[in-house]
Amino acid sequence: MDLYTALALLLVIAAAFAYVNLRFLKMPTAIGLMVLGLVASLALVGLARFEVKPVLEFARLVNKLDFSTIVMQVMLGFLLFAGAIHVDTRRLGRLRWPVSVLALVGTPLSTGLVAGAMYLLLPWLGLPTPFIYCLLFGALISPTDPVAVLSILTKANIPKSLETKIVGESLFNDGVGVVLFVVTLEIALLGPGEVTLSHALGVFLRETVGGLALGTALGLGTAWLLRSIDNYQVEVLMTLALVAGGTALATHLHTSGPLAMVMAGLLVGHFSRNSGMLSEESQDYVDKFWELIDEVLNALLFVLMGLEVLVLNLPGRTVLAGLAGIVVVLVARMAAVALPLGLLRVRDTFRTSDHSLTVLTWGGLRGGLSVALALSLPASMPRELLVGMTYVIVVFSIIGQGLTIGPLVRRLGLGQPTENSAEKLV
Repeated sequence: MDLYTALALLLVIAAAFAYVNLRFLKMPTAIGLMVLGLVASLALVGLARFEVKPVLEFARLVNKLDFSTIVMQVMLGFLLFAGAIHVDTRRLGRLRWPVSVLALVGTPLSTGLVAGAMYLLLPWLGLPTPFIYCLLFGALISPTDPVAVLSILTKANIPKSLETKIVGESLFNDGVGVVLFVVTLEIALLGPGEVTLSHALGVFLRETVGGLALGTALGLGTAWLLRSIDNYQVEVLMTLALVAGGTALATHLHTSGPLAMVMAGLLVGHFSRNSGMLSEESQDYVDKFWELIDEVLNALLFVLMGLEVLVLNLPGRTVLAGLAGIVVVLVARMAAVALPLGLLRVRDTFRTSDHSLTVLTWGGLRGGLSVALALSLPASMPRELLVGMTYVIVVFSIIGQGLTIGPLVRRLGLGQPTENSAEKLV
């Protein structure tokens, strides 16, 4: 099956699932698409045992799809830009300290906690794993996924201050998580004795500082160009070129493409809304274009995640390890949120509600980013184990946490406050 036919088939499946979900299931789109993808995959697995030829051909097609490349090099930049361009930058600016500390302190802390816990736990399940691979697992599973958060959490009717805090953290900590993963993967490939602290720190700074600097330059440059014209077709085309070209340039420069696209999206969104850079007509077209891109790519992503079960090897012990990992990741997330919040309270930089820790912990969803990172691991590592655990945790996170975050918020009595009362919850 050629690439065009494969893409056409995925679009047809995504559209069919989206219709069924909207017409009958009425779940949040991301959750509904993944549930339908999982159900369809399990049904196909059953049919594959009877060697039904079309099913076997479809399974081979799914197996040929490079999920990691599709997500990391194609989808992620567009999805992050689409999310960032709609963020309220004024509110995010007021929450810059909580967002920064949660991303820069919480993600590395969670990585270490998950690695230590899994290193001690896996031997009890008959799956002893070297610490460096546990650390690699901690790096890929710790960042909350911005795609899952943006597609699910923003519809959960939580207070705007908490929503901005979680969404803002997710937009940045995926970049931090990817950088930690890259550094840890390099150590695992070369051996701990071959990588010096200065080398690892250099890679980290090149990815983070380089990505932020590139995104700032691209965002400011595009904003300046957009200010000089008034034609919505050209303006939409320029934002599209910014993401496609910027992602490719970040890859060439070995900097963080996700961080670059987040910064570029925030800057373009800020100047287009707050400085009158775009006319009302152009602003409307740009917004609707990126909302459409966001919805279509999200549909494809979550369908792909559901269909991945067709080609994953998930033995019983791996599933048990994944179930144990759910608890480990949630506890690590709680600790990684509690420490930054405690530091910020000491500095008296902001006030928190009594339930901030609970909502931030349960709202830290994992998604396609973690699966893509796990699938990028080479076969020389315990890849099947790490991929299997990651998939179990991600499925629980999107379906279990995604479906319950709204009811949890209502149970805690937070609801959707007014603008003034929302600020008090910060």
